[in-house]
Amino acid sequence: MNGSSQDDDGTDPLEGATESGLSKRRAQLDRKLKDLHVAEQAAAQKSRSSANGYAQAVKISSEFIAGVLVGAGIGWVADEWLGTSPFGLIVFLLLGFAAGVLNVMRSAGLVASQDARASKQNSPEDGSR
Repeated sequence: MNGSSQDDDGTDPLEGATESGLSKRRAQLDRKLKDLHVAEQAAAQKSRSSANGYAQAVKISSEFIAGVLVGAGIGWVADEWLGTSPFGLIVFLLLGFAAGVLNVMRSAGLVASQDARASKQNSPEDGSR
């Protein structure tokens, strides 16, 4: 009778109820945190894939534009040097366009590069050396 809420054996009767309640609450919070963590990872993965897509698009478009500009530059220089204006520009602009399309197809993986073709031709078909 000292004013405490403990039983004769020294344990608090409310402690068991609060411990189980706290355990349940902690388990709920753990589940919510895990769900939030999974959602954040999914958002980060989507962001990374989007950034990779933009990088690929910029790379491919710059390769195409570079091919066209180099072809036009070579054609203009050839026309100035040989005096064949506008035929050199037209021919080399078309060649630059073709080179740009080929570079885009190589970057996209639709056409094998020269190194890959050469190594494929040098290796036997059965995989032995």
